Amino acid sequence: MNVLMIYAHPEPTSFTGALKDAGVATLRQAGHAVVVSDLYAERFDPVAGRHDFNAVADAERFHYQTEQAHAHGTGGFAADLVREQQRLRDADLVVWLYPIWWGGMPAILKGWFDRVLAFGFAYADGRRFDSGFFPDKRGLLCLSTGGTRQRFSVGDAYGVSRLCCGRHSA
Repeated sequence: MNVLMIYAHPEPTSFTGALKDAGVATLRQAGHAVVVSDLYAERFDPVAGRHDFNAVADAERFHYQTEQAHAHGTGGFAADLVREQQRLRDADLVVWLYPIWWGGMPAILKGWFDRVLAFGFAYADGRRFDSGFFPDKRGLLCLSTGGTRQRFSVGDAYGVSRLCCGRHSA
């Protein structure tokens, strides 16, 4: 099986980094081919714009979805998008691995979704969900969350409350 791991964490020694390393090693040991898109290490640009395209459909007015459809039809995506789209095409399983920040994914990963999963490539009118372009692909989310040791201590922001465990004094 070909596995694509989309990894979005700026610190290689983080718990999320350790999950990536363990996942890659385990999958490879089981005989799977693994490609990692390390968004921070590869300096993936999360900001969508005209730079995503080698040619334009409409030079007068920039409409991102129209430009995506044009680029898909003409092979006009920027090199970083071509690379990521090819990685996605080649994968049987896609694993998104990232920490939860402010209740969501890091901005760099949101930008990956916006730029890579382009109109015409990943979806189109009438081609979404079970009628989409990748019906046989499998996906897996691997999310981490955390904080300092202090934050998870008794009585701190994420720690066990004395009230919830019946250990409060009268």
